[in-house]
Order: sequence, then structure tokens, then C-alpha cells
Amino acid sequence: MKVNGREIPRQAVEHELNRLIQFYASHGMTEEQIRAQLPLLKTRAEEQAVGTALLFAESEILDIPVSDDEVEESLRRMTEDAGGPAKLRAILDRQGQNVQQLRNEIRRGKKVDKLVAKVTADVPEPTDAEAEAFFKAHKAEFGKEAQVRAQHILVAPKSQSPDDKLAALAKIRAIRDRIEGGSDFATEAAAHSDCPSGKQAGGSLGWFSHGMMVKEFDEAAFALPVGGLSDIIETQFGFHVILKNDEQKESVPDFLEVRDRVKDILRHQRRGEALAAHVADLREKARIEP
Repeated sequence: MKVNGREIPRQAVEHELNRLIQFYASHGMTEEQIRAQLPLLKTRAEEQAVGTALLFAESEILDIPVSDDEVEESLRRMTEDAGGPAKLRAILDRQGQNVQQLRNEIRRGKKVDKLVAKVTADVPEPTDAEAEAFFKAHKAEFGKEAQVRAQHILVAPKSQSPDDKLAALAKIRAIRDRIEGGSDFATEAAAHSDCPSGKQAGGSLGWFSHGMMVKEFDEAAFALPVGGLSDIIETQFGFHVILKNDEQKESVPDFLEVRDRVKDILRHQRRGEALAAHVADLREKARIEP
């Protein structure tokens, strides 16, 4: 993509995407929810990269002042975060930069920060009532999904012929009987499971939420008590025995527990809307090339 003839580096889009992911992760969105929103987040990252390029250009035109002290303070913090001057220089060397170039980048970034602060200065702070209304409309996003941690053993028929299915069923029954008789589940999984998890992790599937497994498996795993051994479960993959290791019940926090987090989200959204309106005006006057 190009903005007024200047190409936007791929790294700029990746930077915006990482910022979006980090923001939503820090405000309680699960990895699964973020993955589901990834196509939308990528589109937003591209738009934000264009917007950032336009804001950089405007901040240069307006010649927003940034003092040397502000630049040096940011450089000092970056040096500390890097582990000292030598380590910072090593990082810059790998990026093909030097300290003076970094100072210039810091100055440019601070100009944009000041421009954004000016554009969003009049955005009203969210009230408690607005935050509570938002929370009630998005309660599920602030809670924790029910999850299960389980192991399983899979015996897959060699084919869908009746004889092969009966042979697989007989094998899984014998395995289940041995486990009920005291045989170690992980050992049986390593020796007999047709799922890669058998040899890699004693049949462990780790934690999973509703919908991550096929329907029959999902229903059986969530219905079991902790420590319970399932009956034989048939799915499209074959025959399974499940051992439920642990569970986490679904939970929704009280509004007061997440009030500050909700306000942060609303504040971010409102400032984003104000900034988006400003960037939209800039886009109308700019030349954007895909």
C-alpha cells in the first residue's frame, strides 16, 4: 500500500495488528475470541497503518514541537528496557539503525502522540452508567468460558466395514476394562491410541472449551465428573475413551470487578472514533494506492 506515493512497510501493518491483539488480550479477550476476530483485526490494522502514515505526515506539516528532554527521556527508558546501552546498540545494529536515527524516530512518534492527544482532547469520559450498560450488553466477553482438561484414547477402524469396526470396538473395550482394573491411562494411550496425543502426551488434550471438539466427544467430556472415565464414545474418527482430569466452570464477574476495564474499552472506542473521523478527513485529501 502507498499513501501519497510513500509505501507503507509490511512491518507497520504487523505492528498495528500486534497492538490490537495486545490491547484486547489485556482487557480479557481470550485467545480463542481473538482468533475468531483475526480477519477483522487484520483489516483494522491495515486501516490503522494508513491512518498512522497520514498522521505522521500531518504532524510534520504542523511542526508540532517536541523537546530534546522528551526525546532523551524516552531514549533512557528504551535503553533500560533493552538492558543497557550496549544491548540497545546491538538491537539497533540488527535493524540497520543507529542511536541518532532512533532519536529521530522517537521525535516523530511523539509528534504524532501529541497530535492524537489534541484530536481526542474533547472526547467525554465514560460514566458509570454507560459502562454498566456496556457491561450488561457484553457480559459473556468479560466472563470465563467453561473448560475441560482431559486425556483420551482413540482406536480408529482400519476401514468402515462392519468387521473392522467390530475389531476396533473390541480393542477399545479391552483397553477400557484394563484401565478400570487399575492400568495407567497414559501408559495405555502411549501403547494403543491412534491419536498422536497418545505417544506425545499420554493422551492429554490439555484444556478445551465447548465447540473445540466434535459434538459427541464434547458432550461426553463436559458431562463427566472430574476423575471420571467415559463409556466408549463413537465419533467420525473412531472409538474413544475419555478421562476427565479437571474442569473450570463458566463464570461472569460482577460489574464492579471490571468497571475500570470496561471504562478503558469505552474510552479506547470513543477516542478511536474521534481519531477515525479525523483520519477520514485526511484520507479524502490523500492518494491511497493498494
